[in-house]
Amino acid sequence: MSHALAQRTEYKLSQSAVAELRKVLRGALLQPADTGYREARSIWNGMVAREPALIVRVSGASDVIACVNFARENGLPLSIRGGGHNIAGTALCDGGLTIDMSLRRGVRVDPDRGTVRVEGGATWGDVDHESQPVGLVVPGGIVSNTGVAGFTLGGGFGWTSRKFGYAADNLMSVDIVTADGERCHANEVENADLFWALRGGGGNFGAVTSFEFKAHRHGPQALCGMVVYPMTQARDVARQFDRITSMAPDELCCLLILRIAPPAPFLPEEVHGTPIAAIATCWTGDPADGQDAMDSLKAFGRPTADTITTKPFIAHQMMLDAGQPFGRRYYWKSDFFAQVHEPLIDTMIEHAERITSPHSAVLMMHLGGAPARLAPTLNAVGFRSAQYVLNITAAWEASHEDGQHIGWAREFWGAAHPLSTGVGYTNFMTEDEGDARVRAAYGEELYARLRKTKKEFDPTNLFHGAQNIPPN
Repeated sequence: MSHALAQRTEYKLSQSAVAELRKVLRGALLQPADTGYREARSIWNGMVAREPALIVRVSGASDVIACVNFARENGLPLSIRGGGHNIAGTALCDGGLTIDMSLRRGVRVDPDRGTVRVEGGATWGDVDHESQPVGLVVPGGIVSNTGVAGFTLGGGFGWTSRKFGYAADNLMSVDIVTADGERCHANEVENADLFWALRGGGGNFGAVTSFEFKAHRHGPQALCGMVVYPMTQARDVARQFDRITSMAPDELCCLLILRIAPPAPFLPEEVHGTPIAAIATCWTGDPADGQDAMDSLKAFGRPTADTITTKPFIAHQMMLDAGQPFGRRYYWKSDFFAQVHEPLIDTMIEHAERITSPHSAVLMMHLGGAPARLAPTLNAVGFRSAQYVLNITAAWEASHEDGQHIGWAREFWGAAHPLSTGVGYTNFMTEDEGDARVRAAYGEELYARLRKTKKEFDPTNLFHGAQNIPPN
């Protein structure tokens, strides 16, 4: 399987029109023959081989407006690259125009107001770099090079979400360019319907140029790390994960990991390349208050590694980065679950023991907590009541192995899906997920409201990423 299209649609592109566009831009406009195009076209998932006719490395909102108008007026597909980390590769479009925000990575922290303003190309690593020195955090992901934009627009959860809410819950306002080329501001008062949809409804409603978040007190030091056992103890580890998370306070977040141990410096060399069962964890609060909870994670057997200690929260945020490098080939399948029961544990262990790549992993994250107690219609987050998310992450290097590793992920998902809530997470969906799957991610009430907002702000479906919500 390849994410390159077998037959590419050809779009008529007037070079004189391109020349006129170039005149009004301050950022670089790149075409396939230009120096720098290959670099700009490279994104995190090496499976994605789409070829935009134009890539514009925008310098600001005025460039974004020019690009949106150009794509609309010339009938071109349009895509937006923020961090370029999306599994479905929605940053790129074949034969169209890609708005590349990746040079717009500014972050401005206001410690007095407890707010963080973030430009559209920033990553969570950029945010943490500015906010953590003053002891503030915006709930981000668990890999620091994940882009803020797509993550937030899809809902977004991470280590601090059980305490502070999802990224979308902490969004206070946005600056956005809509499909008609208009620049507007949206918050709970101004363009309130659009703002509601942007918090969870994905990149369906415009090009967001900046985000304003509410920040929370956390760090710079945090109690966090990972405890590692051999895969032979996976059942005990999974059961302990279930026991602890089923009664955990909001401050505790845990991630169950089943995989082949990478050559990570925090693991003993004799463990490298062997199957492991691990629990990564973070306490969002005073480290002294979380010690008993952390001790319970290693209350049986003898761990082969234990890195749980008080350390810089930024270090924990970057712990999993090495396992998610740019350019590797990735394919994911995921679902939400209400509980971790024995049939699910059986399924996870069975397929973890048959992992086909040393880079692949089984990840189950504990959700719930504070976000689950918020009103289900607060915003467009469709997974508010979810307790666990399973992400089956196939990753490998060589294209000729695509079928083998994708097959493992699909077979695993086919066995686990009947045990799930039936709801998926749009940020984890590959491009081969169907419309029904996207619709189920929101439920009928949220989906109907999203379509109504889409029809108002993008009636021609100019913004139609992989997980699209059509206006009609």
